[in-house]
Amino acid sequence: MTDDRIDHAGVIGAILGRAAECAMLDKLATDVRGGFSSSLVFAGEPGVGKTRLLQYVADSATDAATVWIVGAQSELRLGFAALHRLVLPHLDRLNRLAGPQRNALEVIFGLTEGPPPSQLLVSLAALALMSEVAAQGPVLCLIDDAQWLDQESLAVLGFIARRLYADPIGMVFSAREHAGDLTALDGLPTRRIAALDPASAHTLLDKAVSGPLDPRVAARMISETGGNPLAMLELVGELTAEQLAGRFPLPRRLPVGRRVEVHFLAQIAALSPEARTVLLVAAACADDEPSTVQRAGALLGVTAAAANHPVQQGIVSLEPRIAFRHPLIRSAVYDGATSEDRQRVHDALATVAERDGDDDQAAWHRAAAVTTPEETIAADLQASAVRAQRRGGYTMQAAFLTRAAELSPNPRERGLRYLAAAQAYLAAGNGLLAEALLDLATPGLDDAGMHVAVQRLRAAISVFFSRHKDAPGILLEAATKVEPADASLVRQVLFDAMQAAIVARQYTAGTTLEEVAHAALGAARDPGRPPSANDLLLDGFATRIATGYADAVPLLRAAVSMLFTDEVAAHVDIPSTILGWFAADDVWDEQGRRAMFERAHAIERRQGALGAMRITLAGLATSQAWAGQMNDAENSYGEAAEISVLIGVPPPATTGVLLEVRAWQGRESESRAVASSTADWGRQKGASILEIFALMGLTVLELGLGRYPEALRWGLPILHDDPPGFGNRVLPEVVEAGVRGGDRAAAEAALTRLTERATAAATPWALGLLARSRALMAADSDAEIYYRDAIRRLAETAMRTELARAHLLYGEWLRRRKRRRDAQAQLCTAYDMFTAMGAAAFAGRTGAERRAAGQTTADAPRTDNPFGLTPQEAQVARQAGAGATNAEIASRLFITTSTVEYHLSKVFRKMGVTSRRQLASALAEGLEGHPGGALTSP
Repeated sequence: MTDDRIDHAGVIGAILGRAAECAMLDKLATDVRGGFSSSLVFAGEPGVGKTRLLQYVADSATDAATVWIVGAQSELRLGFAALHRLVLPHLDRLNRLAGPQRNALEVIFGLTEGPPPSQLLVSLAALALMSEVAAQGPVLCLIDDAQWLDQESLAVLGFIARRLYADPIGMVFSAREHAGDLTALDGLPTRRIAALDPASAHTLLDKAVSGPLDPRVAARMISETGGNPLAMLELVGELTAEQLAGRFPLPRRLPVGRRVEVHFLAQIAALSPEARTVLLVAAACADDEPSTVQRAGALLGVTAAAANHPVQQGIVSLEPRIAFRHPLIRSAVYDGATSEDRQRVHDALATVAERDGDDDQAAWHRAAAVTTPEETIAADLQASAVRAQRRGGYTMQAAFLTRAAELSPNPRERGLRYLAAAQAYLAAGNGLLAEALLDLATPGLDDAGMHVAVQRLRAAISVFFSRHKDAPGILLEAATKVEPADASLVRQVLFDAMQAAIVARQYTAGTTLEEVAHAALGAARDPGRPPSANDLLLDGFATRIATGYADAVPLLRAAVSMLFTDEVAAHVDIPSTILGWFAADDVWDEQGRRAMFERAHAIERRQGALGAMRITLAGLATSQAWAGQMNDAENSYGEAAEISVLIGVPPPATTGVLLEVRAWQGRESESRAVASSTADWGRQKGASILEIFALMGLTVLELGLGRYPEALRWGLPILHDDPPGFGNRVLPEVVEAGVRGGDRAAAEAALTRLTERATAAATPWALGLLARSRALMAADSDAEIYYRDAIRRLAETAMRTELARAHLLYGEWLRRRKRRRDAQAQLCTAYDMFTAMGAAAFAGRTGAERRAAGQTTADAPRTDNPFGLTPQEAQVARQAGAGATNAEIASRLFITTSTVEYHLSKVFRKMGVTSRRQLASALAEGLEGHPGGALTSP
């Protein structure tokens, strides 16, 4: 990249007053030279010097291969356009990628035919490819004007930046504030670039003005530009020497601030009409190919000499790619042109694209060249949308369909295309545009069959925005419009309504959970096919809500055992995942729960079902926490959070799971903060289940801290509300909190319900919790039998936290009976288990009991990580010990093979091994006697 790419403001002034930013970039370059990855995001208003900062690091890191990507508004709706520019020079390396990853990139770039790959697979492929490139030496990726990148590319680049670690790759983004959707960059180190401070601004002006500069003039220039370097230096070029020196009055209004763009137009207006045409062609060109500009210009009668004039003026560079001196110039040229001139230019670009055989570009430009409906062009756009969808470019697909709808003369065709565009935008994660286009589709789709499709999409958009409360009513009304003979469709609609109603509960608008349940019970199954897992879930929850728990148990248990097997892999989706989770918890089926999530995880990863995978990983995190594997739980939560960022799901939708982990860890202040934000967000969005997550986490936290009245205060609302899953889980907690907190009536009510339901479920988990709860309520003559029964039954499960609590409660009871030796044995076991799993609050509570039982010298806490591995090192070690290759580990953990190799080298050193075989043996030996060790499989 040469300096003619940068405005004069950038060359002179951007480094001035940017010492802190330059230091950050120097550190990034040092990290990259040292073989590690680093990323930064610079955000600020136009003209503050973001591009110059990118140029600074490019100039200072000359030993790195530098890749520039500049966002352009013309590419904003063209899926994977920016990623194509990043990958294009390295297509010869595709054969080094794993087959599915190679195929994903080949499909989205149109190199081969195939089903559209998931965004996760594309992201992993791009990550692996960049790692391959970096194996030859340090790489610096500079992404300017990120707000104009297409969302697919931006999501992939944000994913890469977050997952890099042990590869010599630096990624620096610049973006305008308050322009475009930049959520894909959430979580990356971000620095806001403010205007220059007054001293630096004065220095800038002193250097820029060759003659005298009156201090009052400088002060006004700084004041009215707000210290924006670009605006100040453009202003210097506008004022005369006499005005700068204070010998002639300044204009009443200086051309600054929002008028900077107008100022660029004034510069362009001085050019010849032919030169302005060349600039407009360059601004409208989507591929930034100089030959495209030259050929389109020739079609418009532009001579070679005229075409070169803007280049000579330093406004634009046409080699090696189209590059405007400043991004604002491109915007100013295109937005400032007349509609007639834009149409002429797009018509010429369409002709060039047709001659090149690029049907998609031709259709896009041809559509931009007309203002009245034309079915022929609309059909071409729809064909382009199909090709975009095959490549996984959902934003591009939606853009083609939207324009096709606008050019459709027939109202029904227009509605169908708007509906398809809305579905594509929702798949791309843009709920706002999906909702807007759905509103445009509705008038043309007023028949009953399309009404159902419209309402299902409207409900899906509501769920996307976490407006769960609206979805059940929308779907229940839609179900009444389905033809009675289409029993399968009726049940599909009601299934989605059930899931949304269980999430929203008391916030449900226009209907109630009970009404949804009764509607489901009245919807007959298709007699021609056996019931699916979703059928069983629908009937099971409808029965639980409308009839009673005992009748629902067989249905829910059968659903859990059937879910996510290979035979029903096509049904992996968010509603199925959520209801499967609640069903497993509701019948205390921890083995089915674990098997269900493991199958789901494998299928979702293979299919790239990111929305469902986020839920599955959250479910796995809770299983791991209950098994005492807190490090694994944190890793699963972290992966779920990563996917949430990737698909645009707000953090509070996932943090309820983090609360469960933090509560077990006894991290009190963090737990309370997470609980507050999760519950607040749930109330705002009408997602009652998030409030229940918060209440449940706080109940566990307070029990660990020994604050029984507080635990009861949080647990009782769940007891009274009785939500599926949580309603049963809270029962033993209320029993313990009620007995210890002095509210025996609450404890008795919880035990009565627990007795009925645990007996109906009859799993070791359920019966173990029942025995433990009965022991708390029993007379001294009976309690010990129940405690021993609880320990025996819970030992048959993977619920290490619940088993440790049984030992603790038994030890507490023994100490109160003055059986100190027996109490010490139980408390020692509980203490070892809690400390091994990292359950700090319960460990503290147990430690206090041990001291009360006469054990004044506490044993050294044992750790769930005897080798001192970090969470990611532990994950890599476990995978490698199980025989996975580096490439397999990288794919499973969303990291590069270089990062796997780096972590493995540290694992080998910490554990004192030299091979994978020794690693497996060392892991097994090191975990003996460490209950709930984080390195065991969940």
